[in-house]
Amino acid sequence: MLQLQDISYTVKDEQGEKAILKNVNLTIDERFVAITGPNGGGKSTLAKVIAGIIKPTSGRIYLDGEDITELSVTERAQKGVSYAFQQPVRFKGLTVRDLINIAAGKPVKVAEACAYLSEVGMCARDYIDREVNDSLSGGELKRIEIATILARATKLSVFDEPEAGIDLWSFGNLIKVFEGMHEKTKGNILIISHQERILNIADRIVVIADGQVKSEGAKDSVLPGLLATDACKTLTDKL
Repeated sequence: MLQLQDISYTVKDEQGEKAILKNVNLTIDERFVAITGPNGGGKSTLAKVIAGIIKPTSGRIYLDGEDITELSVTERAQKGVSYAFQQPVRFKGLTVRDLINIAAGKPVKVAEACAYLSEVGMCARDYIDREVNDSLSGGELKRIEIATILARATKLSVFDEPEAGIDLWSFGNLIKVFEGMHEKTKGNILIISHQERILNIADRIVVIADGQVKSEGAKDSVLPGLLATDACKTLTDKL
């Protein structure tokens, strides 16, 4: 279970201080929670605060009752927090197999590594020994990153717009991956997304705008209101 208590994050710009997050309070204990809202509302910043990439200006973060506010991104990863970037990082010199081994924390048999790649719609024999460099497309990197999170099987998996750069066919498979991930990891899944098909499989939806939680609740109570707004229709019409 993840608890955020009065999380705020402020940066300085030419006009002075600007509040990106404003006293955000959340408890994430469901199988699958989706965070949505307008661009620039603070969603990705919140995800990075949870992962430890950004330190909040104020507030506390608890994982299963333990205060992890001061822990680094590496220390949080060791505690069981995974984070998938909106734009995956390229690791020149490392192969896909290397990444999966690192994620699993141990040498993984080829068959097992291939199984993770197959789950995200990739032909394992074409990728297992590929270097994670500029020869891979953004969509390929995204799927490989998701495969590494499957290999980690952590308490909390955070995905920042996992649909970015994924073609429609792969997106359909991505939904199936998320639907089955909880059964494999037994952990909580938090996804930042605009896409209706992802929101539709969430147990709970949180709407963030202007750095604040504007609404939250069970999918059946929140999603109809989102779909009724012109802003959300524009965002979800893509799929």
